[in-house]
Amino acid sequence: MKPLSKSERTRAYIIERTAEIFNTKGYAGTSLTDLTEATRLTKGSIYGNFENKEEVALAVFDYNYEKVFSIISSEMSKQHTWKGRLLVYYHVYSEQQKYPFPIGGCPLLNTATEADDTHPALRKKVADALTVWRSNLMTIVRKGKEAGEFHQDTDEEQLAVTIMAAIEGAIMIANVTGKMHYRKAIMRSVKKMMEEIFV
Repeated sequence: MKPLSKSERTRAYIIERTAEIFNTKGYAGTSLTDLTEATRLTKGSIYGNFENKEEVALAVFDYNYEKVFSIISSEMSKQHTWKGRLLVYYHVYSEQQKYPFPIGGCPLLNTATEADDTHPALRKKVADALTVWRSNLMTIVRKGKEAGEFHQDTDEEQLAVTIMAAIEGAIMIANVTGKMHYRKAIMRSVKKMMEEIFV
């Protein structure tokens, strides 16, 4: 693998050091001072590597999303059935504290709630990530049906988007109320919904 250039290393450092800030404070709440304090770099150093704050925020979203994607992928690789792969989402999101999630929680939820009306580029990032998630879930269900593990009349897209909505809703409700048992309760319903399609 080709070693990173100094510029690439600096970009990676800025992204890593500011990931927590953007994921907790949001795009609008993150200031240039936050970036310089977190990185201990000057404004010139930051904007010598990124055109503006938006470009940093977009790169940080990719970084945080990749963390979540890697957790799911790692857990998927341990499974040998489509039922097991589907249940990965239940296990990971109901026991989120056991995994190295980005500080501040789910970047999809955090970014979506801020960017849906105010930031088209970030909104597109979230929309694209949700499309990938939906596609992955639909593939699991389709393959599970082909393998005879799931009921044939299961609507792949309906199940996928319902699981996504329930998981993100569970995170949001728990975060807003501070009651983590709400998330666990909703996730138990997600598990039940998944098990209902099992043959």
